[in-house]
Amino acid sequence: MNRVERGHWHPVAGCADVDGQPLAALLLGQPLVLWRDAAGSIQAWADQCPHRGARLSLGRVCQGRLECPYHGWQFEASGQCTQVPALPAFTPPASHRAQVYQAIEQSGLVWVRLEAGEPTAELALPHFEAEADTELHKLTCGPYDVATSAGRIVENFLDMAHFGFVHEGWLGMQQLPDGVTGHATEIPPYQVEATARGLRATGCQAWQPRSSVHATAAALIDYSYEVTGPFTAVLTKVPPAHSVALPAFREAIGLFICPLTPETSRVWFRLAVADSAPDEAALRAFQDTIFLQDKPVLESQTPRLLPLTPRAELHTVADKTSVAYRRHLSQLGITFGVC
Repeated sequence: MNRVERGHWHPVAGCADVDGQPLAALLLGQPLVLWRDAAGSIQAWADQCPHRGARLSLGRVCQGRLECPYHGWQFEASGQCTQVPALPAFTPPASHRAQVYQAIEQSGLVWVRLEAGEPTAELALPHFEAEADTELHKLTCGPYDVATSAGRIVENFLDMAHFGFVHEGWLGMQQLPDGVTGHATEIPPYQVEATARGLRATGCQAWQPRSSVHATAAALIDYSYEVTGPFTAVLTKVPPAHSVALPAFREAIGLFICPLTPETSRVWFRLAVADSAPDEAALRAFQDTIFLQDKPVLESQTPRLLPLTPRAELHTVADKTSVAYRRHLSQLGITFGVC
């Protein structure tokens, strides 16, 4: 792993999962401990006591300080050790401190950056624009643990050609409705352009019998995709009015992935839907159904690492977005989870 991956922000846990006690997490192969200080602010540290290497996540939070389970050393939010029980009169020097990483909460998730120093504009926290839209209801789905690389999962998210096969009867179909000519699995031409943070695909369309929980009829759905970080992406889709029960329905879906190891990942989806009184259980059940259809196929792909060599796998014009995504990772210098 190089500094490229460490310099980016990655989601590691749901905000609600970090409560009064330490929580173990993993990012880019680095064990982390997440906890909240006396002010309720999120903390993300290396899950290793600097004294004898015990897992701090096995400890506890005492009066706003994190206590090691082995010898009871206590550390304040800055990482500085403030108490060594074996030496009550001892004042720990500045060198007696835990490894602290940058952490922030956004979109219902805890995000961590392992590289020290302030991030540049290109390394800013991935932005989910729909989060600021007060007309959209937001909720988080997941996490889902998947035995494949983060890059494979992003590429699957950007891929429309699998809809009629992996998601037949839901996001795809192999036979068009009566009276409609053409091919249900055809991917019409679309446009892909580079952006400052990744890429954007527009003019995407796909025939879908159930584009959302509110779908009432099969329809040709308009899509757009945006890659906002190495392992984050957003899609927006707007179905024709006649095909949904709610007027002016639209939705945005953010894909946020924690690269645990090169070949294992943890996935969250952030939904933003135009629904003033949503059935959150139904929305989560729909997302569960769709992603759990993807999961066995994702885990079947070999290699699990995403190949960046142009001729490592075959491509067609229907794969234009995934080809651009692989090129983007290569240009970034990403080495974690790719080959």
